[in-house]
Amino acid sequence: MREIWRTGIGQDSHRFAPEESDKVLMLGGVPFPGERGLEGNSDADVILHALCNAISGVTGVNILGGTADRMVAQGLTDSSLYLREALRCLDPAHNSAGRRLQLVHISLSVEALSPHLAKHISAIKIRIAQLTGLSQTDVGLTATTGEGLTAFGQGLGMQCTAIVTIREVAEY
Repeated sequence: MREIWRTGIGQDSHRFAPEESDKVLMLGGVPFPGERGLEGNSDADVILHALCNAISGVTGVNILGGTADRMVAQGLTDSSLYLREALRCLDPAHNSAGRRLQLVHISLSVEALSPHLAKHISAIKIRIAQLTGLSQTDVGLTATTGEGLTAFGQGLGMQCTAIVTIREVAEY
């Protein structure tokens, strides 16, 4: 048996909902009551969406778009459910190459002017670890304003980039 390591990268971004909106900000499956939510037909959780895209980059099964759109049509707007579908695709019966895959590490980087995420990083890492079955130490999360050089750093929305490390076990 030999191990093959794969890396997936994902990105997602959303603009903030109008100030009069009552949409709650969701980041990494953690609600931020009192903070302006993000526009989207789901909860618009940029962290979980970027993570889904990174996993899709390895499995070859795109969750955001077709699968998530069908779920939204059924009233399912919780992005943790989309992540569950992406993780299901790590099973050989559900990915494009029939590979047995294991998620071993997640690295996330959020760009936004607000809210200030430093005091929330631990809670987000804990929730992502719970959702993925990883240890909190296997989830990395950083946040930046990007010195205000982009629309995200200027406060118009949020962006997240996710990188996943996945182990493929091939039997010989």
